[in-house]
Amino acid sequence: MSKNILITGAQGNLGKACVEKFLPSGDQIFALTTPGKEEKSTSPNFLSFGVDLTREDEVETFIKTLIEKYQSINAAVLTVGGFAMGSIHDTDKAALQKMIDLNFYTSYFIARAVFQQMMKQGHGRIIFIGARPAIDAQQGKNTLAYSLSKSMIFKLAELLNAEAKGNNVTATVIVPSTINTPLNRQSMPDAHFEDWVTAEEIADTVHFVVSDSARAWREPIIKLYSNA
Repeated sequence: MSKNILITGAQGNLGKACVEKFLPSGDQIFALTTPGKEEKSTSPNFLSFGVDLTREDEVETFIKTLIEKYQSINAAVLTVGGFAMGSIHDTDKAALQKMIDLNFYTSYFIARAVFQQMMKQGHGRIIFIGARPAIDAQQGKNTLAYSLSKSMIFKLAELLNAEAKGNNVTATVIVPSTINTPLNRQSMPDAHFEDWVTAEEIADTVHFVVSDSARAWREPIIKLYSNA
């Protein structure tokens, strides 16, 4: 049975990989991008929308309109985020707020609206993208704002799972190591790219989490580190 799948960050490497993974399944894809950067596809099952995910009112209006037309959202894959270096010595309020806006609020506003709908319909999957430095202090100390903002994602998923206990609604956090993208290869030219996880491997995992094969999973945190 086809599903209604919402994917944020659809213009990015991971978002695109997730779209490409789900489209052949016949699922209806709602691909969210930065306003003005909507994606195009020849597939009748693909719709792209420009939504500012940092604006709570805009997100709420979009989800309400989407539900009125399509009745349900079976899964939400939340890939939007940003990265910044900086230890405690470099991280002021503005730097911290920027990362919280990019990594937490862009997920929270969507998750809040989608979660409430999933509880009403009695099923749903929310997939967050975590970060290794958020659970590894040695890695996180030099990306303090990024790590703190991503750590909030883990707690949010935990709280949603507590709220949804006894229902068929689950929040999953996928934790990749460095993702093998052109930008990351350019930024770290001397790294061992073959040790990194690919966007396609993450998309494969997302697809499984949404599938009926994972229906018994609860409170999952999935580490996709490859050999990094």
